[in-house]
Amino acid sequence: MTLLQRRVEAAALRSGYDICEARAAAAELTEKPVLQTGPHCLLLFEPDAFYTHLFSLMGLQAHERDWHITYCVSTTSFSESAKKGAGWLRLDGTPLNLFGLPRSRIDRSSIGCLNGPYRFALTDSAGNIAPNASAARLLGELPSGSYPSAAEAIKVANQHLWNGRFLGQAKLLQLDDFDIADLLADHFEDEQSWLANGFAGNTKVAAAMLGEIDRLNSGPWAGWVRRTTDLFWRLERDRIIPLRLEAGVLSSGGDEDFHLTFAPSHLASALRRRDILPSLLTAFLVMSILPGVRVLGGCRQIVYLPLMRHLAAVGVRLSGANDLLEDMRGDTLPGMWGHRVIAPGGSDPYREIEAYGSVSALLARYAEKTLVETSGELSAFTRDPIWAEMSRRLASGERIRDQDEWRWA
Repeated sequence: MTLLQRRVEAAALRSGYDICEARAAAAELTEKPVLQTGPHCLLLFEPDAFYTHLFSLMGLQAHERDWHITYCVSTTSFSESAKKGAGWLRLDGTPLNLFGLPRSRIDRSSIGCLNGPYRFALTDSAGNIAPNASAARLLGELPSGSYPSAAEAIKVANQHLWNGRFLGQAKLLQLDDFDIADLLADHFEDEQSWLANGFAGNTKVAAAMLGEIDRLNSGPWAGWVRRTTDLFWRLERDRIIPLRLEAGVLSSGGDEDFHLTFAPSHLASALRRRDILPSLLTAFLVMSILPGVRVLGGCRQIVYLPLMRHLAAVGVRLSGANDLLEDMRGDTLPGMWGHRVIAPGGSDPYREIEAYGSVSALLARYAEKTLVETSGELSAFTRDPIWAEMSRRLASGERIRDQDEWRWA
């Protein structure tokens, strides 16, 4: 938690808050350890992000909290069907390309790669900049600078829009994958950290955790925690590529083979250089599982987070860190569903704010409604194949709980 506090302070200072505000953010996270992990790296007015932020704000108000701390996952691709995702925003019914990028660049790029410059353009399919009134107004609100990555551009824009549109609400603090990379490096450089002396200092522990992922994927939990990469991603100019851990070395394979010794000092240096970025499992280790921070995420997270905690417990138990294992067992409220909880069908966040005049008025409107009235059709569950498979297993009476898995989770 102390290491996480330091990173929160640094992120707050970088976002324009003063030293007193930065320390207050870190103190609040320690006193009330909850952060939002749902919206990922989406522009504030993208519906999936906006209504998640709105839902969080109602909770923050109810608990009289001053800070809305989020984790913006940027190890994702631009490419997404139906012109949705990090590179898109729909205004007045028109899908707009945030940065005016050609399809060839969108298809091959990850949003966290440092391959800029990126500038906001809001173009339609014909290449017209700000083709409607809402787009023109929003473009005028967005920062006009250039940024080294799409993720950084979105993060800076969100802070700018929040400061302008969400006055009087909780202060926004966005942690990104580079913050988490530095947090991991802090752990690897700290001899007292379990990640340094119990995890990276003992390749059997990491190998056991990866082997347990394979075991989970050979049974009823298949697909919930995938071995897409082994603990870290290799960050290249235009994309992130998976790494594999074999014989104490992380390797990428392919034409430009990358090799990294799996040891604390080597991992810390590679993270500081931005040669590698954490996987989702590794990120959750340092921002939630080890410091005991409750995370609010999507409908899949409420299943994969307990499985990740199980994976961490496998490693902790093997390393002999019994005190840490007992601390994990005492953490009984690690996560909740907090993304896409309110999902009004067909709503346009930008127009909703303008119609009600302020975020405060919009919050008051939603606070008067029931969850049933605002939750939409729950397609995140009903149309998700992995949830459908779990539903099928439950309906058939198949036993999906493994005693060992849930004991440690």
